[in-house]
Amino acid sequence: MSTQAPVVDGISGVRRALGPLSGLLSLRYLVLRSFTAMAAVANGLVQTFIFARVLSPRDFSIFILIGSLALTLWMLELGAAKILFVQQRQRHLKRQADDAIAVQSNALILLYAFIVLCGSGLCFAVMASRPSVTPLQAAQFAAFFGFIALNLVWFPLRNVSIAVDDFIIFETLEAIRRVGHLALMLAMLIGLSLSAFLVLANLLWVVLFAACIWRLLGKRALACRLRGCFDALATFWRRHRAELLRTGNYAVGELAIYYFPYLVVPMAFGLGAPTIILDTVFKVFRGATLIYAAGLDPLVPQQTRAFAENDVATLKKATWAAAMLCAVPTIALCAVVLLAGDRVFALLLGHAATIPHMAMAILVVLLLANLAQNVASNLLLHTGFFRELARVASMMVAAMALMSAIVIACGADVLGFLAGYAVVYVVGATLYISYVIKRVLVERGGKAMPGLPRS
Repeated sequence: MSTQAPVVDGISGVRRALGPLSGLLSLRYLVLRSFTAMAAVANGLVQTFIFARVLSPRDFSIFILIGSLALTLWMLELGAAKILFVQQRQRHLKRQADDAIAVQSNALILLYAFIVLCGSGLCFAVMASRPSVTPLQAAQFAAFFGFIALNLVWFPLRNVSIAVDDFIIFETLEAIRRVGHLALMLAMLIGLSLSAFLVLANLLWVVLFAACIWRLLGKRALACRLRGCFDALATFWRRHRAELLRTGNYAVGELAIYYFPYLVVPMAFGLGAPTIILDTVFKVFRGATLIYAAGLDPLVPQQTRAFAENDVATLKKATWAAAMLCAVPTIALCAVVLLAGDRVFALLLGHAATIPHMAMAILVVLLLANLAQNVASNLLLHTGFFRELARVASMMVAAMALMSAIVIACGADVLGFLAGYAVVYVVGATLYISYVIKRVLVERGGKAMPGLPRS
């Protein structure tokens, strides 16, 4: 009794501190999700720290480009995982037994795994064809491509797990992944070779996939068979063609917004320092999105349940709670960038590059806009407003392309490009917020999820 009392009192104290938020989310999930989000940011920063020390600036830039190319595979995702989420969530809330949805989930996961395998093979073939690249280096590039791209396969598993309220187990596996990969990266500082790191990191991926799939099979969220996967994929496409085009438009737009700069900057401003500056700024900017997920994901079950039950008051409360949870790390990150950015970035990059003060100011603007954009788009996405998401994403892609052309034509440097990027991003965030207010909270609050056909 005496050893358990402090633990119970501690949990009760945390719940009292959270106040009204404690009734809207799982405290255990919030703690786990916060840990994995911070670990994800740490992984990105530690990777920058280590690669800046074990690779030459040119090789470092090449690994940055390969990582960004691996992430462009998400253009083939077409937002299908979110459609699966809505399907699985509706099935779970209604306590329906629908093997067709489970088989479709199987098919999607297998498809993504095949895409990653093909992408890694293509990466090896292209790099091996270069005279300056040895077979070992080509294998390293391909293994790194796969290491990054396997996030594509992990994504539908996350969505299915959340949809069936199995988020605690999934987030535990995610914590193991983040800690394991972080430990392997740090081991390179004490002698672990790059090749060994890549092999062990991808083996850890395999173990985690096996554990997660086994768990979802037990929950009947996945089917215990592979037969019929091709037909299930075809059925999924026919039934949700319109939604896939919309979510695909949104997914491609989001990827273009976040990874188009990785194509523009090396071509317009060169490899080396400009590319490293862009990647470091975006590591923090995009890393913040991973932190925001710690505040957003725990509220998704409550938001979707409130939306389905026509409970607009709870929906608003949960959304404001998500915004407040995301605001805490945003304020902390902005303070670190403004007050200690010079020292932090110097520690990360060493002599590889120097982050200018203007880049830090732009980063603060991006962090604030990213907060608003993530809260708004996350709600639109999980309540099925795919048309609105696609519309904003398309507008932002066009604006980004126009901005890039103007910046290059004017002879601006990488800082001018980042400033133009921030302006377009702020406009996009404003549009997402306007759609949340108009479509979700005012016009459509509580109606059936609009993104899917009725079954």
